Amino acid sequence: MTTKSAAAASRATVHGYPRQGPGRELKKAVEGYWKGRVTADELHRTAARLRRDNWRQLARTGLHEVPTGDFSLYDHVLDTTVMVGAVPERHRAAAEADALDGYFAMARGTRDVAPLEMTKWFDTNYHYLVPELDPGTVFSANSGKQTGELAEAVAQGHTARPVLVGPVTYLLLAKPAPGAPGDFEPLTLLDRLLPVYAEVLADLRAAGAEWVQLDEPALVADRSPAELNAAARAYRELGALADRPKLLVASYFDRLGEALRVLAKAPVEGLAMDFTGPAAANLDDLARAGGVPGKRLIAGVVDGRNVWINDLKRSLATLVSLLGFAERVDVAPSCSLLHVPLNAAVERDIDPQIRRWLAFARQKAEEAVTLAQGLSEGTGIIAGLLAANSSALASRSSSKLTRDATVRARAAAVTEAGTRRAQPYPERAAAQRAKLKLPPLPATTIGSFPQTGELRAARADLRAGRLDAEGYDRRIAAEIREVIHFQEQAGLDVLVHGEPERSDMVQYFAEQLDGCVATQHGWVQSYGTRYVRPPIIAGDISRRAPMTVAWTRYAQEQTRRPVKGMLTGPVTMLAWSFVRDDQPEAETARQVALALRDEVADLEAAGTAVIQVDEPALRESLPLRAARRAEYLAWATESFRLATAGVRADTQIHTHMCYAEFGDILPAIDDLDADVISLEAARSHMQVADELAAAGYPREVGPGVYDIHSPRVPTADEMASLLRKGLAAIPPERLWVNPDCGLKTRGRPEVRAALENLVAAARTLRAEVGGPPREPSAG
Repeated sequence: MTTKSAAAASRATVHGYPRQGPGRELKKAVEGYWKGRVTADELHRTAARLRRDNWRQLARTGLHEVPTGDFSLYDHVLDTTVMVGAVPERHRAAAEADALDGYFAMARGTRDVAPLEMTKWFDTNYHYLVPELDPGTVFSANSGKQTGELAEAVAQGHTARPVLVGPVTYLLLAKPAPGAPGDFEPLTLLDRLLPVYAEVLADLRAAGAEWVQLDEPALVADRSPAELNAAARAYRELGALADRPKLLVASYFDRLGEALRVLAKAPVEGLAMDFTGPAAANLDDLARAGGVPGKRLIAGVVDGRNVWINDLKRSLATLVSLLGFAERVDVAPSCSLLHVPLNAAVERDIDPQIRRWLAFARQKAEEAVTLAQGLSEGTGIIAGLLAANSSALASRSSSKLTRDATVRARAAAVTEAGTRRAQPYPERAAAQRAKLKLPPLPATTIGSFPQTGELRAARADLRAGRLDAEGYDRRIAAEIREVIHFQEQAGLDVLVHGEPERSDMVQYFAEQLDGCVATQHGWVQSYGTRYVRPPIIAGDISRRAPMTVAWTRYAQEQTRRPVKGMLTGPVTMLAWSFVRDDQPEAETARQVALALRDEVADLEAAGTAVIQVDEPALRESLPLRAARRAEYLAWATESFRLATAGVRADTQIHTHMCYAEFGDILPAIDDLDADVISLEAARSHMQVADELAAAGYPREVGPGVYDIHSPRVPTADEMASLLRKGLAAIPPERLWVNPDCGLKTRGRPEVRAALENLVAAARTLRAEVGGPPREPSAG
């Protein structure tokens, strides 16, 4: 096909779409099912209606082809585990008794069975459920979900493309199941898995699929020759199948690099590639490789992970450059749109000047359609849209809303000395022990306590004017008193105020920082039924006034035990917001760090002896390619130290991380120079404690012993067993006892029971190591 005909054939599509519905109908239906208020049939009808509405909206936008299979009741990787029959042994009874309940048992656990481990989906804030495999795993095809959703779309008159997690990525994301040999690699199961994919592909072809998309984002990371050979073998075998649809292998989040040549040679009919951010290097790589002649190329030129409008002229130039590299060039966002909110048009409370700079999922699909139209029919037909886009881009670059000279001058004046604490850790540790007088294995929580319906209703009443500020503050104060009283009764050693005034650990701060914009409807799935509204960082960041001091001081007045001040760190503020793309992230992180440094200083001045600055996103934001990691970790750790380095030796700085793989950032964790770090460890069976010990980590550690993402309450004996594993790696004077994460999503009865068990486990272990009983600590 000529360049001209490749352009004429251009169409628009997307890799996936937000699942929740405009009013988070899916969340409400799933949680209603868990509580017994919604039947399975009602849940499935809600899901089918949301899929229908999504496809209808995408078709009206002008998409030629809609995705199927991207919709999920909980997680698309879990859906893949079901599709290939890799249900762990402990969940099989539940799955055989009821498929839906078995599915949710893997996701959430039950009172008797632990769930699958959860971790971050590459460098995003989406969490997936980690497959558990061992040498005895037997795969079997179960394509009912995939063929059923395809049939729905076809019956509604849509051209549909099923989307599956590819076999190589599935195995690279998996972990050895408990009890598997220490040297077992899930990728060794590839030859056993491929026939199952072949069966699923045949089923989809029989159901009417012309194309099937196999997502292989794992191939954009640095891969060994063995892993690349596995990918080559996988697509050589799948491509050779006689009974299959056309195959489209998709990658996103970064450049394909070495894997590009593997996929270019594979006997598949199409590739989807990301051309945004660091993945823009795919354009040069494609040129050097000689393109992908004879194949369909879906070009991801619209950023699917951020909320800023596309530079349409620049994207058109990229698309024109790609025309000679493939048989046909189609246009799409860079990845699934589940990472962005649904519709910017409904955000009426955002400054109109800023709103014109924004594109959520619906607008990004429209941008893809506009670009495909311009590519196939000429720019004249979209001249008005191009002019409006250029005007919006120009208004952003010149707007006073984006730049603050005072903030920029302060950030430019930061010195290396300002990012280092004045005293070495051993000196600080002695001062903190003398001040806090904590027992061995001190027990604490991560920060938040359950967000009850009463608290959510109070916030809604405040926003609606049904409750005045004074009345709202009385409710918050009463909740803090109750939380403090419970923690004292339970026997915790370092307390928290429970964060009842915070709807979200990032949004709460963003609403009090100049330069940030909060949405009203910008929900994005984090995991399962957990949705967040990431703030939008639109301009330079500064703090208007103290943000947490008053409530922290109030909580400390209720007890003699130390109460932690609770802040969200600069890297997490960026990672869990939609960050501005018109300056380097390092500059934005420094601005946030300086705002937090002021807050830390005010907390210390108010008498707060323990201050926790959470950085759960430090690992998830790690670049997928090793070549960019050192630069990222340098500014990421510097920003944390900048926020925390100004305190006295006897002020104890904590940080917290969760649901990520920490082994490859241990030097960076050390470089944070926090006095205490708490980390997820329950689902991973204390693996992180061994990793920290092997790395020689010298400071205090709280590996979590209570998995708060499951409704299951572990017994005191179970927690004690985990603590013994922790003590095998970390001495008792440096080991803390805490949950994996905040308790916001749990109910009060289960939190009470779990924390009582946690304290009992701590006391058991103190007795075993010869520690003294707890004595009251000074506030």
